[in-house]
Amino acid sequence: MPLFAQIINLLAALFLLTAFAMLSQRRLANLINLYAWQGLILTLGIAVAAYGTRSIHLYVSALVNGVLKVVAIPMLLRRLVRRLDVQWDRESLVRIPTMMLIGLALVVFAFNASLPIADFAHTADHETVGIALASVLLSLLTMILRTTAVSQVIGFLALENGLIFAATSVTYGMPMVIEFGIALDVIVGIFILGVVFFHIRSQFDSLDLHHMEGHGE
Repeated sequence: MPLFAQIINLLAALFLLTAFAMLSQRRLANLINLYAWQGLILTLGIAVAAYGTRSIHLYVSALVNGVLKVVAIPMLLRRLVRRLDVQWDRESLVRIPTMMLIGLALVVFAFNASLPIADFAHTADHETVGIALASVLLSLLTMILRTTAVSQVIGFLALENGLIFAATSVTYGMPMVIEFGIALDVIVGIFILGVVFFHIRSQFDSLDLHHMEGHGE
């Protein structure tokens, strides 16, 4: 196995650890910090893939991801949390230990499901593809089981990170126009969600989904 592929495997393991840490984290500031660390790991993974494949567009992608996911988006999220004065997520729909067990089951499922993908894409490593798929599923689990809108948005952003990491793991890159389109969609989505959150806060005096359901009854 080439050295750059081994480094990507190591970064993939760190990427998965951040996804697991997000499941157990209730403080929004820490959740945003974990998202920033995940963005840094993703950026390093793309840069290593660029070095190994001598791909210029991957270097550009690594730069764009670093600026957006390590600096810009976490800064916007922190500002949004301060403006909304929301510091903690409520207890999730299931208890944290149960959530971690579900996450572990998803990791096992992801590794089994990644076998045909790795066989189809001969350039991909089975472990790396499995970790990338597991990270996507864990981010989806974070979105489903959280009860605060901001934490669900962070879960969605982490899901997008997982998809990019999966694409980088399987094909060592994807067309740069797609990457720029995704980055633009994320930035626009952040601004739109910020406006929506302010309207929700003014209407219901809370971003807690249980509180909103209570108003609807």
